[in-house]
Amino acid sequence: MIKVVILGGGNVAIQLARAFKNSKKVKLIQQYYRSKPDTFFLENNIATTQNITNLKNADLYIIAISDDAISEFSKKIIQQNKLVVHTSGSVALLDLKCNANKGVFYPLQTISKQKKVKFKNIPICIETEKDSDYKLLEKVAKSISKYIYAINSEQRKNLHVAAVFVNNFVNHLYKIGNDICDSHNVDFEILKPLIEETAKKIRSLPPKNAQTGPAKRNDKKTIAKHLKLLTKKQQKMYTLLTDSILND
Repeated sequence: MIKVVILGGGNVAIQLARAFKNSKKVKLIQQYYRSKPDTFFLENNIATTQNITNLKNADLYIIAISDDAISEFSKKIIQQNKLVVHTSGSVALLDLKCNANKGVFYPLQTISKQKKVKFKNIPICIETEKDSDYKLLEKVAKSISKYIYAINSEQRKNLHVAAVFVNNFVNHLYKIGNDICDSHNVDFEILKPLIEETAKKIRSLPPKNAQTGPAKRNDKKTIAKHLKLLTKKQQKMYTLLTDSILND
């Protein structure tokens, strides 16, 4: 069994812990926390510590904390000749400042603590300094997911930006659509089949070929009508996206 320690108690840390609990090749032996241990670890009799110098001996240490804190936090890890990885899409491998072997274990998915995640279908991007460490990290990744990708820091940095566009920005557009519906007493539920169909289309079509709507048709009359219905902030966003589609 590959022994793993998780450092952190946020969304990714908890979901990874749940996934490892069901793995036959990985044994989660400890959680490091800063504020308080999550109930998951207590309920499953997994050791916890608030003392960074009191980490158990493990094969892999996974830092799952906020991106901005990773580099400074990693300096506190004193384990040597062990593999220490972070789970961030935007932080480079060499931003880890510990003296241990370094790596990245990045699950490419939007993750919330409250909603259980099926890691089996989540792509996991991995990177290590050493080939031997890659094999270890690959075993850990394969124990919870079917989709493993060797992605270096430069690729992952750009992949993370792409993910922001297709996930965070798209979700914000859902929020704007919801606002428009609410302001006119329309139930947002009516748009969900459209959202689902749009997402399904890109499984069989390139996004450019799947594009529809007034901007794609250069339907200037409809575009003008839409702009009259929107707030100034919404108009700016509508115009920016429409121009992007028109000039694509």
